[in-house]
Amino acid sequence: MYYVYVLQSLKKTGWFYKGSTSDLRKRVKEHNAGNNFSTAPYKPLKLIYYEAYLLKKDTEAREKYLKTSMGKRVLKKQLKYFLLKIKSD
Repeated sequence: MYYVYVLQSLKKTGWFYKGSTSDLRKRVKEHNAGNNFSTAPYKPLKLIYYEAYLLKKDTEAREKYLKTSMGKRVLKKQLKYFLLKIKSD
């Protein structure tokens, strides 16, 4: 199984990271341990969304799409109620 995931920074409001992996739990732990150059300054991080795929190619294509402006809009729409809850807290 392969996963596309979204992490939210608990340090910097409004900062999200999109990635993919075959071991989701391990990868989130690596991000929070500071093992990823892109996310280290923004830790701690919280897993807020993921999708599972059977094929690695599908996962890579979805990750690439979610990093586009259209993909960001789609993701924002999917997470609408979650993001509203964050603003109200």
